[in-house]
Amino acid sequence: MTLRRSSKTTLLAASAALLALAAAGCAPDPSPAPTGSALRASSSPAPTATATPTPTATPVAIPTDCRQILTDAVLAQLADVPLNDPAFGTAGAQADGSLTCIWGSPATDTGRLTTTISKKSRGPALDMLNALVGEGFTCYTPDNGTRCEKVWVDPQYPVNDGRTLFWRDDVLVDTQYVGLAPSGYTDAVISRVFG
Repeated sequence: MTLRRSSKTTLLAASAALLALAAAGCAPDPSPAPTGSALRASSSPAPTATATPTPTATPVAIPTDCRQILTDAVLAQLADVPLNDPAFGTAGAQADGSLTCIWGSPATDTGRLTTTISKKSRGPALDMLNALVGEGFTCYTPDNGTRCEKVWVDPQYPVNDGRTLFWRDDVLVDTQYVGLAPSGYTDAVISRVFG
């Protein structure tokens, strides 16, 4: 009888820890930014619980120009990469107030990077980011926001693919790339959008 109560207590404690983890949606700081070489797929570190950010009362304006979201240093890395080629569909400022920026050439299957900046309220945003932890994303809380990221080897080409999301103040920055990951890209977007 005592053994069963102890097992129930242990199970309840483990369940409470998992619930706290899911509510936080965070993990240790990620490894350094990926380089252009292929990486081996590896398991992500186990997520740890951390407090989620408190949104500020000041609304954040979504930019309307894709070049305005980057620093000069990042723009220099993309100098030879086409921006918003019509072959990729609608890009730039959208009717719903979001901004979609597509860097890449339609002549190649790699070397493409897409960022969408849109409004996303806290509850749905954190639910989405928490779900990414179960998909192997590493999530943590820098710059008064929540950031989730994952890098993997492209299944068809010898390049890295990846996705990085950052949410703060009801604005979501979602970047996906295939073989094109300029150094400091997401940090530049965060500094330009959130000041």
